[in-house]
Amino acid sequence: MVVGKLPEVVECAVVIVTYNSARDIAGLLDSLPAAAAGLTLRIVVVDNGSTDGTVGLARADSRVTCVATGANLGYAGGINVGREHAGEYGALLVLNPDAVLEAGALRQMFGALEDPRVGIVAPMLLDSGGRLHLSLRRAPTLARAIGDGLLGRRVGRRPGWLSEMVREESSYSRRHAVEWATGAALLISAACDRVVGRWDERFFLYCEETDYAARARDAGYRIEYLPTARVRHGGAGSGQSSALIALKAVSRIRYMEKHRRRSRAFRAAVVLHELLRSGDPGHRTALRYVLRRSSWPALLQTARRGRLPWPN
Repeated sequence: MVVGKLPEVVECAVVIVTYNSARDIAGLLDSLPAAAAGLTLRIVVVDNGSTDGTVGLARADSRVTCVATGANLGYAGGINVGREHAGEYGALLVLNPDAVLEAGALRQMFGALEDPRVGIVAPMLLDSGGRLHLSLRRAPTLARAIGDGLLGRRVGRRPGWLSEMVREESSYSRRHAVEWATGAALLISAACDRVVGRWDERFFLYCEETDYAARARDAGYRIEYLPTARVRHGGAGSGQSSALIALKAVSRIRYMEKHRRRSRAFRAAVVLHELLRSGDPGHRTALRYVLRRSSWPALLQTARRGRLPWPN
């Protein structure tokens, strides 16, 4: 990573959206020089109303521009603020604050953008113990929602049209185009960023990357999975609160209403998913919200007031 006075146009702008991320942010920032391997970076930390000292830590780092929003804007909202403060760049790297990039990871991802057809590059994600995190996904469909609702993880080997999650180990060992990948670490070309534009803030914490990937594909760009670029994601596989489970279910319905027909049938499939798991308090809460659309604004306001733990 090049330090000192930055050029007006950097090779890569890095946007990190934080929320009470004091325990993680230093590890991420310290991993960037070796990951960038000489690329010029502009690092923007967008803080969504932390109360744990995250802002102080970010501002103490001379490499960082820290923007404190004073409110919880969600992940998409934070990315949009970061884009506005990132200046001119050749690529935009979006990161969760608990990510740690391995040496050379960003340089390899940047190299994949030499193909102008590639708009987004997704690395291999590992959990904190170095185990593979299943981060690749297929586009949501009604059949996949029903398959995941009925089968969950019980039948791992099933046709792709019956599962949104990509579970086949072979898919994680080779470079190839994917429909979308979880948003803990994504590199976006400047051209794709300009065409697709702002992230949709109607998706407060979930499905924002699903939506962005769909818009990128519609614009003719490819989403490339690059397994040689590795990122450790501390929150991979971590538990979630009841409200976060509910927010994820609601966001899935909102996504289908935006992108597909048969949204009523898809909503019914989400109801089925939560009903079959309603013995768990989190899914029972999600079921109540999914069934009562009038409750969705209150759920979003609860999130915006910072009363939900930040998902990792």
